[in-house]
Amino acid sequence: MADNYLEKKMEQFKQHGAGQAVKGKGSLSALLQKNRSTRGFDSSFIVRDDQLRRIIGVNCKVASARNSQPLRFRAVASAEACKVLPYIRMGSALSELNLPLPGTEPNAFIVVCSIVEPRPSTYIDLGISVQSMLLQAVEIGLNGLCIMSFDKEKIKDSLALPFEPLMVLALGKSAENISLVDIRAGESHEYYRADGVHYVPKVVLDDLIIK
Repeated sequence: MADNYLEKKMEQFKQHGAGQAVKGKGSLSALLQKNRSTRGFDSSFIVRDDQLRRIIGVNCKVASARNSQPLRFRAVASAEACKVLPYIRMGSALSELNLPLPGTEPNAFIVVCSIVEPRPSTYIDLGISVQSMLLQAVEIGLNGLCIMSFDKEKIKDSLALPFEPLMVLALGKSAENISLVDIRAGESHEYYRADGVHYVPKVVLDDLIIK
């Protein structure tokens, strides 16, 4: 049995190649593919407190400039969603739709704050943090949206935040059909909707690489 097990493992190694990752549902490539900015959520799905805590928990492991760790996080579950929803704007490039559409509002949020006066390194930390949290959300079957367009003072007052809010992360189970579209570097980057599909243009690899 042991010999057979080793033979199977060696065969797998040969098939995939030395140093070549095996792509699966939990691979980074798969998570990135599913990590699409979501502006319409399944209102019947309630994000749990432990899920929010797990998503925030990635910040105990991610990189931070000079390891300063200036970010703090306020979880907002469904019971408090009304303290955030009126003060956010979603989908500025589709302003005519007034997103989110009625019945597709997110019911959970993470408000990211800074305990220091924001400086360039703070925003580097912010990018690392929210991308990592979104990937964790995708891994547990959720999706999210980074929101920079919000009323800082009203959210700060509504949630009695002791620190300055930098970003609001909306979370839930996606109710949207989202598709990536290959474009060349000079083409429009604006996302758009057609026939019930939300299209997101992404510059092709060859145009990202400096020759």
